[in-house]
Amino acid sequence: MFPARRGPAVDWLIVGLGNPGREHAKGRHNVGFMVAGELIERWSLGPVRERFRGRIAQGRAGGAGTGTEAERPRRQVAVLCPLTYMNDAGRSVGPARGELRLQLEQVIVVHDEIDLQFGEVRARTGGGLAGHNGLKSVSRALGGPGFRRVRVGVGRPASTDPEIVAAYVLGRFGEPPTEVAQLIARACGEVEGIVFGPVLAA
Repeated sequence: MFPARRGPAVDWLIVGLGNPGREHAKGRHNVGFMVAGELIERWSLGPVRERFRGRIAQGRAGGAGTGTEAERPRRQVAVLCPLTYMNDAGRSVGPARGELRLQLEQVIVVHDEIDLQFGEVRARTGGGLAGHNGLKSVSRALGGPGFRRVRVGVGRPASTDPEIVAAYVLGRFGEPPTEVAQLIARACGEVEGIVFGPVLAA
């Protein structure tokens, strides 16, 4: 007899996009890392390990605490921050998804979005990649753009000059820290709305 095929190791893989290094830590382009870090703390995941050319934490999310939190279903999750630099994020996400045995739709990628005003957060599945090199790399590694995305609005500069836009994205938030914290919390809430919804059949 053939051995039974194992099911997925986790229900969801959440990927926060960003660039490694202290010089990038507070930049708009690293908002995915910020959201991932907040989720790891919020869900008490850990320990954080270096695997898949990134940092990853696994554990159970939901089903603890009181009130609404206690009513949430438990989900087995993995939160990954690729350390390959943004443009090569797929080299981290592809192997992680493969080992965790997930469908494309069970991958959630959190990223900065200049086509949304600062403070806006929107979720979508698939669609255009809007010139985002990190998303392009992930799409190539996963075999298509059908993964889920949480788009975190960082706004855009008045100029359309590519160098000015790049400097803006890599630069630090100009908004007050309290507003940045609210943006991150809003993005975490959007991720939780997906994670604690129906789980796709394996």
